[in-house]
Amino acid sequence: MSRFIKSLIPKQENGNGNTSAGVFTALKNLSWLQWAQFLSGWIAWTCDAFDFFSVALNVPLLSKQFDKPTAAITEAITLTLLFRSVGAIVFGILGDRFGRRWPLTANLLLCCTFSLATSFVQTFHQFLAIRSLFGLAMGGIWGLAASTALENLPVELRGLGSGVVQQGYAAGYLFAAIVNLTLVPHNPYKWRAMFWCGSSLLFTSAVIRSLLPESTVFLRAKEMERAKGTDTSKKTRVFLKETKDMLKHHWMLCLYAILLMAGFNFLSHGSQDLYPTYLQSAKGFSSHAATIATILGNVGAILGGAIAGSVSQYLGRRLTIIIFILLVGAFIPLWILPNSFSALAAGAFCVQFGVQGAWGVIPIQLAEMSPPAFRATFPGVAYQLGNMISAASAQLEAIGGKNFQTYVIRNGVRTAVPGYAEVQGIFIGVVSAFVIIITIFGPENHASHFEQHKTAFEEGAGNDDAIVEELEKGADSFKEHVKGSSRA
Repeated sequence: MSRFIKSLIPKQENGNGNTSAGVFTALKNLSWLQWAQFLSGWIAWTCDAFDFFSVALNVPLLSKQFDKPTAAITEAITLTLLFRSVGAIVFGILGDRFGRRWPLTANLLLCCTFSLATSFVQTFHQFLAIRSLFGLAMGGIWGLAASTALENLPVELRGLGSGVVQQGYAAGYLFAAIVNLTLVPHNPYKWRAMFWCGSSLLFTSAVIRSLLPESTVFLRAKEMERAKGTDTSKKTRVFLKETKDMLKHHWMLCLYAILLMAGFNFLSHGSQDLYPTYLQSAKGFSSHAATIATILGNVGAILGGAIAGSVSQYLGRRLTIIIFILLVGAFIPLWILPNSFSALAAGAFCVQFGVQGAWGVIPIQLAEMSPPAFRATFPGVAYQLGNMISAASAQLEAIGGKNFQTYVIRNGVRTAVPGYAEVQGIFIGVVSAFVIIITIFGPENHASHFEQHKTAFEEGAGNDDAIVEELEKGADSFKEHVKGSSRA
């Protein structure tokens, strides 16, 4: 067993800064631009998650608004997840071809538009149509946000950065829960106010990203291509050729990444999307109490993501994922069996600590696993195709709860309630086992220096060993260009 565990721990690179002193030194040496680009990626993902969970938090109100059962309302969540893969392909390609700045800005503005449109729908079919379009726009955010945040950090900070940026998802859920708790019950527009808030946040995020310069990797590549006199049409031809070469050599890796992300998305959506409804319908808590429990769960998620990301810099990505998934399995009973609020809230905190702790490793694990020139397309598409496979998580649990009813005593009367607790417990247990198995047999490219690789529109970028040969030659002019951008 000890030999097996040691095989999962990567060899540490001498002088790579993987010590606490090295991490603190690296944090101290970050420029304002590196901080700003990292935060812009985190904010983009946070605002996106806020809007997504605005639906999950308001399933009972939406059900009443449109006179539809819970399973019908969760169809909107399913459609959003299904269409995210299309957006990931479109915006991932744009991000690897043209850079991160303007594709991410345009992506956020589209999300803002569809979020605002959601607040004005009058019929259930309008609601489904708008949420499908939002899913298309939402699909591009994660790949662009994660690449923007991580590729500008030094190697020794990427584990910590991965955990923090991924928990923008939990932070968005947490913020949405707080707004739902304080704003929705006290205004006449109810759930619609959530989307007004969400659209304003997305617009602000778009403005922030538009004001910051392009990632330094793309500034360097564009500077070199400009020196060579390469025109736009040639860059596009090169990009298409290198994409074809990448897919030819890495199709098995693509399939593995999709299966890995399907497991992770089943894990997160299966433990989050229907959780407030489960507390209200099966456990009899008020909407207020369910929101408080959701907030506590997301506090655990944020802590778990930051801790796991940091730990993965020492233990490796795969071993860290396995440890945190084992924590999920250990706390499933506390998550579903109690009837008291305090015990269930503690269960939510612990389960989300494990779920989102494992998730905290994913941005850097996928970035290091990816063909280096395609760090927006590959992780983003794998993530969202996994999302597409897991899109029906909430619906499966809703239908399962309806068909697997249990009985509780309320006001002295034996009452039938949906069996969400049993269904979610079985569901998360099976998915956790799958994630552990597929992680064990997967690759790990710990502490990869992908920032030294060619970008996707440069000749030879489809090869994994296509390190930039002209870094030294172009260093002086590149540094001057970056300094000029930093001052702008």
